[in-house]
Amino acid sequence: MSKRRIGILTGGGDCPGLNAVIRAVVKTAATQFDMEVVGFHGSYRGILDEKITQLTYDAVSGILTRGGTILGTNNKDRLFGVSYGNAKTETDNPELQKARSVLQKHRLDGIIVVGGDGTLTVASHLLAAGIPIIGIPKTIDNDVQYTETTVGFDTAVTIATEAIDRLHSTAESHHRAMVVEVMGRTAGWIALTAGIAGGGDVVLLPEIPYSLDEICRCIKQRYASGRQFSIIVAAEGAHEVGGTTVTSASNSAAHPTRLGGIGALLASQIEAATGIESRATVLGHLQRGGTPTWEDRLLGTMYGQHAAALAAAGQWGKVVVMQNRNVNEVPLAQIANAPRRVDPNHPQVKVARAVGMSLGAAVE
Repeated sequence: MSKRRIGILTGGGDCPGLNAVIRAVVKTAATQFDMEVVGFHGSYRGILDEKITQLTYDAVSGILTRGGTILGTNNKDRLFGVSYGNAKTETDNPELQKARSVLQKHRLDGIIVVGGDGTLTVASHLLAAGIPIIGIPKTIDNDVQYTETTVGFDTAVTIATEAIDRLHSTAESHHRAMVVEVMGRTAGWIALTAGIAGGGDVVLLPEIPYSLDEICRCIKQRYASGRQFSIIVAAEGAHEVGGTTVTSASNSAAHPTRLGGIGALLASQIEAATGIESRATVLGHLQRGGTPTWEDRLLGTMYGQHAAALAAAGQWGKVVVMQNRNVNEVPLAQIANAPRRVDPNHPQVKVARAVGMSLGAAVE
């Protein structure tokens, strides 16, 4: 009797902790369930191009501490008749037919998909079209519903916090206002968490439109009280009341516009309005690269183990999540097109305000 076989792919932007997930899936499958695992290279494109690698126990040894993903990833393709924002899959799409034939050809029971909101949305449509899938949430943005945290988020916050720490000294030395632009797209989790941990003076979130006058008032008040510098942490999706996000054109089919530029804009506006020298630092892809923190290694391992166990039990159509600090699972269909954003009444928002942080709102 042949062994059961499952596939795994990583989709969307890379992040630290992906290799921990892959390693855990492969090792759990081999040691606990006598299953074989193959990896698809380049996200969903790897299925259509049949770029497949046999992932053995030995093949994944030593990858726990490595950043990125040994399978590669992709966040540009529009495949299977569904994009990251669509609510419809063309069930007769030739790409779907090819995906089904590839799974059958390689004797795969199903696929474990490791990705963020967009990748999991596509996965939910593939599931509806009859392809067995289990999802694992990974994204530095931490914007996947029904889970307390995603693989990659802790490393991104750690890097952003360290950057804020380092900027404090140069801001204080030069009596400057320093704007730190962090990632997160339309969710403010990185900005909020790193802003609190790094002691930011102003933290700007996409979920709470800011007033430039309020930001400048806060900075001038600090200077008047003898605090001759300010740290402003701005999520890339932050925007002024009644305004729009700062974007540029992108070649990505999934994300035709690229967020970014809020840091430079704010620095110039703050300097013009207050006369205080201001500088912007954009952390960019530094937040998603390099060695994963111990928390992302642990989380990736826990998620990977749980996903392999679900696959072994034939419990497809689930997404592995963290709830009340325990690993659990929810239906994949619940995840689609429902990004998790910061509630303006979230406990962390209340903490930020309680310790004197400004969130840039007209009325704090």
